Amino acid sequence: MIKQDFGYIPLNVANGIREFSIANPGKIAIIDGNRSISYRELDIRSSQVANYFISKGFKKGDRVAVISGNRMEYPEIVAGLSKAGLIAVLVNPRSVSREVEYFIRHSGSKGAIIESSLVPLVENYIFETSVEQILTMDSDDFGLDYEKTIKSQEKYDPFVFVDEREPFKICYTSGTTGEPKGITISHRSRCLVFMATALEWGLGPDKTTIAVAPMYHGAGFAFNYGALFTGGQLVIQRKYDPLDLLEMIDKYKPDSIFLVPAHAIQLRELGQSTIKKYDSTSLSCLYFNAAPLPQELKLWVIDTFETAGLHELYGATETAIVTNLRPEFQKSKERCVGPPWFFNQVELLNSSGEEVGVGEQGELYAKSPFMMNGYWNDDKNTLENTNERGFFGVGDIAVKDEDGFYYIVDRKKDIIISGATNISPREIEEVILEFPGIIDIAVVGKRSEKWGEEVSAVMVKNKDIDIQDLEQYCRDNLSGYKIPKNYHFVESLPRNASGKILKRVVKDQIEKNQLNEL
Repeated sequence: MIKQDFGYIPLNVANGIREFSIANPGKIAIIDGNRSISYRELDIRSSQVANYFISKGFKKGDRVAVISGNRMEYPEIVAGLSKAGLIAVLVNPRSVSREVEYFIRHSGSKGAIIESSLVPLVENYIFETSVEQILTMDSDDFGLDYEKTIKSQEKYDPFVFVDEREPFKICYTSGTTGEPKGITISHRSRCLVFMATALEWGLGPDKTTIAVAPMYHGAGFAFNYGALFTGGQLVIQRKYDPLDLLEMIDKYKPDSIFLVPAHAIQLRELGQSTIKKYDSTSLSCLYFNAAPLPQELKLWVIDTFETAGLHELYGATETAIVTNLRPEFQKSKERCVGPPWFFNQVELLNSSGEEVGVGEQGELYAKSPFMMNGYWNDDKNTLENTNERGFFGVGDIAVKDEDGFYYIVDRKKDIIISGATNISPREIEEVILEFPGIIDIAVVGKRSEKWGEEVSAVMVKNKDIDIQDLEQYCRDNLSGYKIPKNYHFVESLPRNASGKILKRVVKDQIEKNQLNEL
């Protein structure tokens, strides 16, 4: 092992794995089906990842795209890139090819690590991008075989100095307008989130959590990797299945699990008789994010998983966690997202930038050490969404009660939150407008108990449209979660005096079944 004295130890995403490889080297860190890996092995393999890219001339700050679902290799890849001072570009594996191409080109990724089943997302263009090195998991038919390549590398830790404020990852999320933005997250930000998460929700040594949420996602990564950063055990569920989750809870006795409302809905659909066949009493904490839990569903979760304290979190990829509604307030503070979480400052501002009073609506702004560094190569949008005092405008309208608890009442931006994912309406609109016969469109979110919101497309046409052809076109050109679940045709869309479509009116018409459909 190479030792270097930097004068201090900066926060680094890989440090938790480094620490527990010494403190508890033989402890199983990750379980993935019939595979497992100890902390010592995880530390060595992440160093081998780092040394491969260093040997190929990669320098601190170079980007490497990671295109994969949840699996045992994911944490070692992220830790290895962090050890080398490289920036991980975490790609949603549910994206379509043209989206992934945009992420790779926009980030200027120099390397790529790809799960073999996802090679079709990149094979037609990746050799025309800045990517120089490709490692493929489970195959050597495209690029180099990941396992063989990593095993051949030196095992020492390179200890590349990285300032803790430098980014460790870029993740792309849909905005309300234009192309997706690359959100840069620093080592400092995520390390602090890991530690605060462990304090609040029962992660740490001798604790187990199940990785249900995808690791490419901001929240999914924070809670899943956070278990390893703090010396716990991570059990991976590659694809969500409610019955499989119950079996895993019974077998591995997790202390906590991070879920979204859609997961709870699918669990409820199994029925109490099925659920009670499995022992879930190990759970001390269930925490939910992405969309508010409907009150009826919330009460079901509390009654069904009696030992698990229920937390509801609110935040954004740019800010991480902003508020947290703790178990003791779940029944008394209905539709509430809680008070500010650790280290957060929250303000509600009116259109003049002045703070509003109790019970008054205002746009929610947040500031904390968890915040992003900014949008990758996009100072304009970074500045537009951040006020002069460094508070980020989350884009939601909220009110505050006399106890300092916040309630989200509306969304300033048009963004749709379906499941755990932010979806840009404009992106979908631009794709559908390319379909012959569609001349005008408004994409809005329709309330859904299961998903939080469902993508709904309201369109104007100038000729007959075969809906099956339109649906197939959307499947070919949009990620699955972006495909509209509802299609409506109307004579015209409501607009204001300046010509802007009144999406709130469209949304209300859908909710009230008042669309004048053709």
